[in-house]
Amino acid sequence: MVNLTAVKNGQWDLVKREMTEIVGACRERGVIVKVIFENCYLTDDEKIRLCEIASEVRPDFIKTSTGFGTGGATFEDVALMRENVDPAVKVKAAGGIRDAETFLKMVELGAERIGTSAGVAIMAELAEQGLA
Repeated sequence: MVNLTAVKNGQWDLVKREMTEIVGACRERGVIVKVIFENCYLTDDEKIRLCEIASEVRPDFIKTSTGFGTGGATFEDVALMRENVDPAVKVKAAGGIRDAETFLKMVELGAERIGTSAGVAIMAELAEQGLA
């Protein structure tokens, strides 16, 4: 997860340095790296600045939330992230995605990975609709 204290204090060089170091360590080990923003605590301007940094650093994914904050993924956040990060960086929506309609809208808005504890129920809904 990004350093929220550094974000809130405008310490963007620190945020970029930490993100670079973590992404580099993951690359050295050949593992996928996701940078969690925890959007429920951020302003849109902070989210956009994080997207700009992620566009430079290039983690595999930027992620809306852990699912444990005060709010999860929103349609607005997924759209904002997709619009402001380099296309090479994927968006993961996580937190509060509990039905097929929400799942499909997140994908439509640009999420390429979904984090949910309701995966079985969502797949059953999609199967009922002939979509799975």
